[in-house]
Amino acid sequence: MLSGLIGRKLGMTQVADAQGRVRAVTVVQVGPCTVTQLKTAPTDGYDAVQVTWGRKKLSRVTSAERGHFKKANVAPGARTVEFRKLGDGELALGQAIAVGDVFKAGEQVDVQGVSKGHGYAGVIKRHHFAGFPGTHGTHEYFRHGGSIGNRSFPGRVRKGLRMAGQMGNETVTVLNLEIVEILSEDNAIAVAGAVPGPDGAMVIVKHAARPRRKANVVAVNA
Repeated sequence: MLSGLIGRKLGMTQVADAQGRVRAVTVVQVGPCTVTQLKTAPTDGYDAVQVTWGRKKLSRVTSAERGHFKKANVAPGARTVEFRKLGDGELALGQAIAVGDVFKAGEQVDVQGVSKGHGYAGVIKRHHFAGFPGTHGTHEYFRHGGSIGNRSFPGRVRKGLRMAGQMGNETVTVLNLEIVEILSEDNAIAVAGAVPGPDGAMVIVKHAARPRRKANVVAVNA
């Protein structure tokens, strides 16, 4: 159907698998998403399906957005994203796509979201620096980053040097999370592991771009 859907992180919990092992999972409400535009190569230069999720207040919708959603006869959504179309099925404007139409239990997905913001942080919290000794002459220099370069070469501070600065609040993608369970009645999925962002944050769930190969376990009778 589609390569992914828009959703919202609900929170973490625990489930038991068939072997009785307790697994930490994140419940993500995925869809239903509504088709707002069908892009084709002759018209737009590429093939894609634009979908929207949620609802946005009319006071926060621009006139251009109102015309765009009105053309598809769809209420303005809170988030609009394009996905690749998979398979030969036909889609129509205004069609609702549920989680069961796109994902199945046991598949691997990539989840993209915005991580929690921690404000301006120092090198110890941001990069796990060890800091300086508490004795042996250290004076007012306990949580600093230390030397950042050399005068002779390269004569400047290299790009990417780990220093204090903004921590979190950036787009993060977690790869190859397994779908443990499909909750069709709640339009949700339970994925193994953690998902970026706080509870209630919007996320994008896609089929894994490079799925991890599962190791074949062969039982040997001693």
